[in-house]
Amino acid sequence: MDTHIQVRNLNAFYDSAQALKNINIEIPHKQITVIMGPSGCGKTTLLKCLNRFLELTDGARITGLVLVDDQDIYTRDVDVTEVRKVVGLLAQRPSPLPMSIYENVAYGLRIHQMKKNKQEYKQAVRHYLELSGLWDEVKDRLHEPAAGLSIGQQQRLCLARGLAVQPEIILGDEPTSALDPISAQHIEKRLLDLKKEYTIVLVTHILRQAKRLADYVVFMYLGEVVECGLAHEVFEHPRQERTRAYLEGQF
Repeated sequence: MDTHIQVRNLNAFYDSAQALKNINIEIPHKQITVIMGPSGCGKTTLLKCLNRFLELTDGARITGLVLVDDQDIYTRDVDVTEVRKVVGLLAQRPSPLPMSIYENVAYGLRIHQMKKNKQEYKQAVRHYLELSGLWDEVKDRLHEPAAGLSIGQQQRLCLARGLAVQPEIILGDEPTSALDPISAQHIEKRLLDLKKEYTIVLVTHILRQAKRLADYVVFMYLGEVVECGLAHEVFEHPRQERTRAYLEGQF
């Protein structure tokens, strides 16, 4: 397996409460890895450890290693902004910036000074809106407020905004849970297309979605990794009794 992210002996705490317990996993390159398990088992905490978002929470701390391209992202000399550029996050609910559709996508490009002139910005905005499957729906109203989009369109806009800063990895924290079925299907299709170029890590508690999307699976329960492996192997021949019970809907 071509590994993109390695997590070694990772523990996470909220004050004195331990949320993650000695996590050791490897996440493959340019595949969709799904972190699944019941609510409260540590899925989102693990996801936030992968781009240092957890440290934005008061009282949160970790021990252990998170390696992206063999670089420990928690060493003192690492630029946190660069980490979050390389490892983008698509949140549970869309959060478009209070500006136009166009400027939402151009925002990160401007901050990182990634384009030279107006024409290059226009081309880039179109490219990332096409990549997120939104261009045809918004091309005639690019300068209207992003808040006027439907919630499903807003989530695809947030995906375009994240892609614009050229990440290597896309994290998704239940990115379809707030969407209607048609909008959720749009996002799932985009993710399946994007795995050709990006490593994708998704948190979900929807077993059907995990089966549709996953190439690789991490099953968590009560802050621990119970089982991980190729999706078809875990779904068809789980090794652990707790995994089998979860897949059968017992909890």
